[in-house]
Amino acid sequence: MPVSSPNKNMTILGAGLVGSLLSIYLKRRGYNVDIYERRPDLRQAGAYGGRSINLALSDRGFASLKRIGLDDEIRKVGIPMHGRMMHDVKGQLTYQAYGKDGQSIYSVSRGGLNFKLMDLAEAEGVRLHFNLRCNEVDLAEQTLHFEHGDTRQKMSLPYERLFGTDGAFSALRASMMKTDRFEYSQDYLPHGYKELTIPATPEGEFAMEPNALHIWPRGHFMMIALPNPDKSFTCTLFFPYEGSPSFSEINTPADLMAFFETYFADTIPMMPALVEEYFANPTPSLVTIRSFPWKYSDSALLMGDASHAIVPFYGQGMNSGFEDARVFDELFEQIGEDWEQLFSAFQLSRKPDADAIADLAKANFVEMRDKVADADFLLRKKIEAKINEKYPNVWIPLYTMVTFSPGIRYSEALARGKYQDGLMDQLMAMGNWYEQFDSPALDLAIDEIVAKYHFQ
Repeated sequence: MPVSSPNKNMTILGAGLVGSLLSIYLKRRGYNVDIYERRPDLRQAGAYGGRSINLALSDRGFASLKRIGLDDEIRKVGIPMHGRMMHDVKGQLTYQAYGKDGQSIYSVSRGGLNFKLMDLAEAEGVRLHFNLRCNEVDLAEQTLHFEHGDTRQKMSLPYERLFGTDGAFSALRASMMKTDRFEYSQDYLPHGYKELTIPATPEGEFAMEPNALHIWPRGHFMMIALPNPDKSFTCTLFFPYEGSPSFSEINTPADLMAFFETYFADTIPMMPALVEEYFANPTPSLVTIRSFPWKYSDSALLMGDASHAIVPFYGQGMNSGFEDARVFDELFEQIGEDWEQLFSAFQLSRKPDADAIADLAKANFVEMRDKVADADFLLRKKIEAKINEKYPNVWIPLYTMVTFSPGIRYSEALARGKYQDGLMDQLMAMGNWYEQFDSPALDLAIDEIVAKYHFQ
């Protein structure tokens, strides 16, 4: 739908992944777009401090990048991960494919992807302003109040239409929280995380299988590793702050090495800088943020982590934020410049999906740390794959719906997943499928269960 109004100036808070993508969508709609970012230009300043250097990009994210013609380019520089590689305490490996052949998630550089989006935004005429921290948004006067990161000089700027993509601690959301009937909650896990590194081998090769997401499930905690283009792996230890074992108990190099020898012994030879990195790197928290409404009148709108921050255990934080921007652009095609209606339609559409992926992400933490090494769970997944193979248009595994099915909303995936879990409980009680997996009895049981499938 073409732009017809004289009001063509769009302001975005935050030049991260979602803000940069949104700016390109808006610019291609014919708007003048300015982005204000609190940090220096990271293309010059280096990588993100305290942030994961790689992310899992899946089909929802690729669908959003495809809309600006960037999907193939990013796919070429990402590393496909076809499944999970589980490491038990003895170092023995078990592999679990994510989906069917050709279904993979991609390990991509957070900074590299952000830089690519910022470069494209600038090339198309988006103006980026760095080192300006927004301290307050005056919603009534439609004015932004900034402080320069180096000089501390203060400045105020008016805006016509404002998009808050400024992360989990959004300045726009902070101002909206002062308005009447604004709902907000934050829920911290008792776990934090520590980033570590498995470098390339002395021969310059990957130290482990590169086309997998590696998981060391240990009950109440776990470690994961994602591959990088330089043949290293970024490892993330998700670990309780308090209790036993926990971050609070590891105070010396000896404490750390004893802990790793007990739980992650197979990684020690691959992590020469373990002690230095562990004590030098921060221990960020893991928070889920929910809010509503996401709009203020027809002049301001929250998007991405600013409206719905989630924990990282489904690999959908970036993907859901990208989907926000894509859904907004798709709604614009239908509604046009009736901003009140457009903003309302966006938040009503996306709020149920944001809540669903928040719930799914927390549940997947339990699955990753507790269940992926459990024999009953693995058998259940194996049977579910068999059902999907026999009835692909009826039964879609939850992970496939969330990760590889951008046409299925998160809220639908959650509801269908719960429904299918109930049917799976019935099927698992119908026989000893460890001994009868390849028997006609399982095929008959599958047919009987699928005949009951009446999800609406």
